[in-house]
Amino acid sequence: MSSIRLSRSSGKIASFSGIDGAGKSTQILALENWLRESGLRTRLLTFWDDVVVLSRSREFLSYKTFKGDSGIGSPQKPVNRRDKNVSSWPLTAIRFGLYFADALHLAITVRRARRSDAEVVIFDRYIYDELANLPLEKRFARFFVWLVLKLVPIPDLALVIDADPVAAQARKPEYPLAFVRRNREAYLDLARLSGHITVIAPGSIEATKATIKNAMLQVLAKSERERLHSLAASPNRANISPSELIEP
Repeated sequence: MSSIRLSRSSGKIASFSGIDGAGKSTQILALENWLRESGLRTRLLTFWDDVVVLSRSREFLSYKTFKGDSGIGSPQKPVNRRDKNVSSWPLTAIRFGLYFADALHLAITVRRARRSDAEVVIFDRYIYDELANLPLEKRFARFFVWLVLKLVPIPDLALVIDADPVAAQARKPEYPLAFVRRNREAYLDLARLSGHITVIAPGSIEATKATIKNAMLQVLAKSERERLHSLAASPNRANISPSELIEP
C-alpha cells in the first residue's frame, strides 16, 4: 500500500451514503485513518456543509415550516425530525430545483477537490442522499435522477452503507421507522438505477471496514496501473528511472 503513488492531478473521490444510523461516520473515520497511516493525504468534505446551496437558510426554513426537532438523535435523547420525510407535490417540485442547484455546485466542488493536494477526497454523503428523498417510483422522478447523474462526477468509489432499518433507527432515532424502511429501499433502488454505486451489505463494524478497505485498494491499484501504463507509453520513457516503474 505504501508503494502506491498517485499523480498530482489524480486525486480519487470516495463517497459514503445511506440511511441515518447506518454507521457511515464510523466507516469514514476508519478509512481516513487507514489511508493516512498508509501515507496518503486525505480530505473530508461533508455534503451539507461543503456542497449544499444555502444550507443554513434551508435548514432554518425547514425547521420553521415543518415544526420538527433540531439536532441529532441518540438512544438517550430521541428527536422527531421533519424535513426529508415530509412529502407533497409542491415540495417535490421545490426539491427538484434545489437538488439541481446542489448538483451544479457538487460538480464544481469535485473539480476543485481533484486539483487539491489530497490524494483521496472523501465525501460524507453525496448527491445520492438527496435523490433518495424523491418518489423514485414515478417516471418523472427517475428522469430527473438520470439527468442529475449525467451532470455530476461519478466518484471513483461510491458506497451505500446498507443497514437493517430497525437497528439503524434504534441507533439514531430521528425519523419514524416506516420512513427509514422506505428510505432504505430508495437507496437500493437508486443503486440499481445508477449502475455504479456499490452497496455494502449489513454486517459487523470490522467486517464492513475490511470490505471498504478492499474496495479502496482496488481503486488505488487501478490508478497505479494507469500511471505505470502512462509512464511506459510516454515519449520520454527512455529517461524514466526503473524505480519509477518497479515498486520498491
